[in-house]
Amino acid sequence: MAAAGNMLNVSHAAISQQIKALEAHLGLHLLDRKPRIPVLTDDGVQLAAVLDRCFGEITRMVDSLVDADSDRAIQISTTPAFASGWLMPRLAAFRQKHPDVSLMIDPTAEVKPLEPGGIDIALRYGRGDWPGHDATLLVESPIVVVASPDLVPKQGQLCPAELEKLHWLQELGTHESTDWLREQGVEKRPASGMTTLPGNLIMEEARAGRGAAVLARVFVEADIQAGRLRVLYQDEREKGYFLVTRPGMQRPHLRAFTKWLKNQIGN
Repeated sequence: MAAAGNMLNVSHAAISQQIKALEAHLGLHLLDRKPRIPVLTDDGVQLAAVLDRCFGEITRMVDSLVDADSDRAIQISTTPAFASGWLMPRLAAFRQKHPDVSLMIDPTAEVKPLEPGGIDIALRYGRGDWPGHDATLLVESPIVVVASPDLVPKQGQLCPAELEKLHWLQELGTHESTDWLREQGVEKRPASGMTTLPGNLIMEEARAGRGAAVLARVFVEADIQAGRLRVLYQDEREKGYFLVTRPGMQRPHLRAFTKWLKNQIGN
């Protein structure tokens, strides 16, 4: 009783009560309490042997599955813009610390579910409100509308109606530009049309003066400071990129990567 209580971090009396409850449920005597130290009855011996064998099989199977999964590549779902603008420039430092950890990066705007054996981590833009998941803010960044000074020489922020007249660049697989315009009260599509392309190409097109783009400011801060891009509008609502994972215990390689990501906050 005492040993079992120590293993489960409860009192030996609590263990005794649980055994009595089990005996009442089964209608059997599992312990002979007449001796000074209780001993198993014949029924108790038979049940203990089966439980020991079954729990042992469960333990061995779990250990086998965990070992098989431990070396599986960590699957990361993120947008192309975040992959090229934030994650990839930092990965060399992670590889130096953890050369044995394999990564599989899925750069897509599609929001994919986090499932056992599938996507382990999602790096998503929003407010962190994903029910049933753990979310840690990595990068806080407002949304900005940017364009080359060659395309829009006018200084100062443009109102949504003026922005609607520009040609727009939108990330493939998303509707952020049209959704953003709708949020600003502009219901129709941009008058000069829209080009949809992978997120990592949007900044190149914007720098070349081929359209206005909706992006997280963190990706284009260097371009803004250097004068290659101008901020036409900035949305000050608090949003950012979050590290999103399933709750619960993580395998060692995944735990190491999530810890490293969290250490990048503020860097």
